[in-house]
Amino acid sequence: MPRIELTTDVQATPETVFDACLDVDLHTESMGASAERAIGGVTTGRLTAGDAVTWQARHFGLPWRMTVRITDYRRPYGFTDEQVSGPFGRWRHEHRFTPSPVDSSATVMRDVIEFTAPLGPVGGVVASVLLRPYLQRLIARRNAHLAATLAGLARAADEEPGVEGAGDAGA
Repeated sequence: MPRIELTTDVQATPETVFDACLDVDLHTESMGASAERAIGGVTTGRLTAGDAVTWQARHFGLPWRMTVRITDYRRPYGFTDEQVSGPFGRWRHEHRFTPSPVDSSATVMRDVIEFTAPLGPVGGVVASVLLRPYLQRLIARRNAHLAATLAGLARAADEEPGVEGAGDAGA
């Protein structure tokens, strides 16, 4: 079974990163290249324990539809989404968040994805050769978007007048 593991450093607290990763609207923004959007279940706002969302997107030029459910929810440490219906034989995506050991205001975000493709041995070859690298790039782009968005929000908060430690205030 193919497995993808990605680690991303994010300049935000684990609570903030956890909440952002469950935000349907931010997820949709991060997946613009595949025109991914929520079409069923929770379609806007933040997902929570037991929630389901149906995503529709285009991958490899083909329309895809997948429904996932939040099956494990441990704020701010992690959550898991698993496919209920969709293109994969199996899909399980663990999201884990730990405080950065070098920066108390940052988080180490870890994605662990295990999946199988349908179609038996042929699907296994397709999963290893085509799907695994594609999904790894897709999740890396999503994580980069998330990290940049949260870093931008942190910068904006630091620049607000009256916020202690703001930019050049008082200089």
